[in-house]
Amino acid sequence: MNDQPAVSLSGVSLSYGSVLAAHDLSFDVGPGEFVSLIGPSGCGKSSALRAIGGLLPAQVGEVTVAGTAVRGPRPKDVSFVFQDLALYPWRSALRNVEVALQFAGVSRRQRRARAVDALQAVGLGDVPDRFPSQLSGGMQQRVAIARALVSDAKILLLDEPFAALDEQTRLRLGGQLLTLLEEQGKTVVFVTHSLSEAAYLSDRIVVMSPRPATIKDIITVPLDRPRHPSLMRAPEFHELTDRLTSLLFDDESE
Repeated sequence: MNDQPAVSLSGVSLSYGSVLAAHDLSFDVGPGEFVSLIGPSGCGKSSALRAIGGLLPAQVGEVTVAGTAVRGPRPKDVSFVFQDLALYPWRSALRNVEVALQFAGVSRRQRRARAVDALQAVGLGDVPDRFPSQLSGGMQQRVAIARALVSDAKILLLDEPFAALDEQTRLRLGGQLLTLLEEQGKTVVFVTHSLSEAAYLSDRIVVMSPRPATIKDIITVPLDRPRHPSLMRAPEFHELTDRLTSLLFDDESE
């Protein structure tokens, strides 16, 4: 059995110029684990995600992916889905997914076949030729997810991917994504402002303080899998979200 973390942050501090975004972050993410980062707006959650993806260097400490120190972007190991979907408006859904493989040495035929499979996996196999302007917000989000899944990367970094969607659509897509990721054995680090979303999707939740972000607590989610939306009516679900609320707002009560 491989006990090596898929992702590890050890004493990591992050800055933008003279502004300290995060201080002394330390946590691991196991292979196949779904870990969410929650905290106030602007606290450094996305900065931590960017550090894992090699887009923001650590000033102090070390970030590792699969046991190797992160020194820059690693597209073979890590895929991103941002809140800003960055879909090309002049490309069809299929070609937006294909672009993830365009510079990976994959033949045109293989790119097309894998993109078709990825769209089918997210429930969009019947709309490959539609352009982003012809798709709903939820469908556009699924195209972005398909683009992330089409690569062989084992680690998926999701930065508030469902923030622009209503709560019902958000949780429905989140549940579909969770099933898909479990089938593929992906490791996920997920940034969200929604406590319900974090509780419903995650194995563990990293609770972060206001900027500069430090880790206030790491909560293991005591809910069995597979999960169904009816779980959100359960007392243990509400106990968990109440605990998360208390952790987030305890600074304001002092």
